[in-house]
Amino acid sequence: MNTRYIAEEYRLSHWAKIIQDKNESGLSVRAYCMEKGFHENTYYYWQRKLRVVACEQLTNIQPKTEQTGLIPTSFAEVKLRNEQKSSPNTEAESRINLNIEISGITIKTNHTYPVEQLVHLLRELVHQC
Repeated sequence: MNTRYIAEEYRLSHWAKIIQDKNESGLSVRAYCMEKGFHENTYYYWQRKLRVVACEQLTNIQPKTEQTGLIPTSFAEVKLRNEQKSSPNTEAESRINLNIEISGITIKTNHTYPVEQLVHLLRELVHQC
């Protein structure tokens, strides 16, 4: 019997209940911790540990595919502010494609897409992911 493992599981379970209670209370972390008599840093320490364990469990139960990590394998619409439309100058230009693949995300466009808009799109993706 591994007593360290059992003790760790008990503490994780205990803090999961505390964090759930805090979320249901509607109080801020500071107010909740003051009311219960423990330091905010202790709360955040256990919250982080629980998140790490949850992520590990999530990656263990997901089916193994070519793609790893927690990035979904579906499409998501990204709306840009002040997007400017551009049309291809010639039929030959419209056939030249630009494909960018980053961490399982593929962006396909042609070379006439404005570079500034592409930079903005990539920044939005980084912000949302």
